[in-house]
Amino acid sequence: MIVTELTTDDLCRADRFTWWHDLTVSMLMSTTLRSEHAADFRAAATVLDLGPAQVTAMTYLPLTTARTSRLIRQGDPESCQLSLTVRGSMALSQAGREVRFGAGDLMLYDSSQPFEGWATVEQGSVAHIVAQVPKSLLPVRPHLLDGLFATRFTAVGGFGQLLTQFLTHVTSREHQYRPSDGARLATVLVDLLGGSVAHCFEAETGLPVESRQHALFLRVQGFIRQHVADPDLSAQTVASAHHISVRTLHRLFQQRGTSVRAWTRNVRLEGCRRDLADPVQRHRSIQAIAARWGFPRPADFTRAFRTAYGMTPSEYRLQAGVARHANGLAHGAHDPRSAAGQHE
Repeated sequence: MIVTELTTDDLCRADRFTWWHDLTVSMLMSTTLRSEHAADFRAAATVLDLGPAQVTAMTYLPLTTARTSRLIRQGDPESCQLSLTVRGSMALSQAGREVRFGAGDLMLYDSSQPFEGWATVEQGSVAHIVAQVPKSLLPVRPHLLDGLFATRFTAVGGFGQLLTQFLTHVTSREHQYRPSDGARLATVLVDLLGGSVAHCFEAETGLPVESRQHALFLRVQGFIRQHVADPDLSAQTVASAHHISVRTLHRLFQQRGTSVRAWTRNVRLEGCRRDLADPVQRHRSIQAIAARWGFPRPADFTRAFRTAYGMTPSEYRLQAGVARHANGLAHGAHDPRSAAGQHE
């Protein structure tokens, strides 16, 4: 995916608010913004271009926004806007409904209908994440979407929690992904959003079988990642947690050309590989890193790591350190975050 960082920091005060207004028009949709802080406005955005979809993490001072029928006629991306509040309080009025939401809440609204909204915070800046998904991509019947616009839906448990985790993960670790990952991440976003909408209405029959299966697969993946440090994690444990048979679980993975065991091992190995390349963890022993990712026996870990990456864990850590040092010399400074990213 393509990542773009934007900020008002380098602009003079008089230009900041106008610049932010024009930026939101170009990267999201046409709206009218107002703020009591316009004279000294501060804002920043990280825009993740996923190809068919877009995810934007933003921080800004309190403001109000409005999208009128006239602005819609001038141009409409015909998209669902999914908002996750990270810090502060927000409200939105659309289609005769008004919803207020705070940190951790998810809310969906429609680019094709007028709305009014505001965002505020007691101190500092508002922070939220917006995912823009074309309505044509969602495998959800239109009447389900219409009933969910301008309502708050839960981010605790189920698809809502997975969706929240996805949005916060991808916007906080955006440099771990390659440009070619954009379309795959968009697919994950669309499936999680479709599953969340269907779950809110207890109407999973509104989703095609393929999407329901993929949503289940994503939920299983999330469970495995959460429990990957447990060396006793088994197919039976995973299946029981999702109220499916072990046979059904194996079939989910087989349809994607892998197995439960192989996928879990790959998650563990990739976690170990990232930690070994991370300068922040250079003082942690290899054995401790292995145990943290579910490899209690050092010999088993070393053998699995060599098979996957063609070298031992100690050799990989040494190579990563050399590459970090060379990268720091080339750029005239040592940047641990970017150096670690060379191995993602």
